Amino acid sequence: MEDSPMGQVAGRAGMLSLSIKERTALYAAYMPYLKNGGLFIPTSRLHQMGDQVYMLLSLMDDPTKLPLSGRVVWITPAGAQGNRQQGIGVQFDSSESSTVVRNKIESILGNAMKATRQTHTM
Repeated sequence: MEDSPMGQVAGRAGMLSLSIKERTALYAAYMPYLKNGGLFIPTSRLHQMGDQVYMLLSLMDDPTKLPLSGRVVWITPAGAQGNRQQGIGVQFDSSESSTVVRNKIESILGNAMKATRQTHTM
């Protein structure tokens, strides 16, 4: 189990569980420029580009765990320049559940998506 400003990340082989409690943490993790959207997931577990990843995502105060799957498209290694947090960026697949999650994230973020604040990836 890892603690981070984004909440808690837990996982077993191939499955990650991510809980994002704050809108600012969601903004920093969301990757809207990817087709189907994506999320940065802080983790020290080693992944390779293209790895299939399965996630259970909890957003804000909603206790529902949203199932997602996607592929690793970004890796921030330990000790990355600029003290960036170690983790992976996962591009959502084109499933219906991913579309539901993307729409939910974008409705929570609203106008914040137009901001130019730094995120975990760009």
